[in-house]
Amino acid sequence: MSTNYPFDALADSAIVYRALLRRSWIDEANLVVFFAYLLRPNEAGLSVTIASVCSPEQCAAKFQNCYGVASLQVGQIRELGLDAVSDSASHAQIVGLPHVKDDRDRAERLADLLAERSIIVWQPSQV
Repeated sequence: MSTNYPFDALADSAIVYRALLRRSWIDEANLVVFFAYLLRPNEAGLSVTIASVCSPEQCAAKFQNCYGVASLQVGQIRELGLDAVSDSASHAQIVGLPHVKDDRDRAERLADLLAERSIIVWQPSQV
């Protein structure tokens, strides 16, 4: 996928973090649920943080409520026909996902595949 962003393309080996901003995005087995990877109506791509410039804790700290941080390898995103495109030095967007209203089956299938490839690398300590 070509872009007009002035930032270098991420390597396939690069890691990105997805902040898990809803408790329902993590199931009882402590795995990421596909809802974490569905586009919201006003989104063109899914927001992710570039791991090489930000720790999972720093990623979580950007949000008032964060229930976990999941990591994904960029190459695994690209294997699905999607891409992770940098839009700043520390941020990227997962692009190529359809909106649920446009293609529910494909949106949910891709979201499920992204969730399966995710590894939760940070969760808040239980007090």
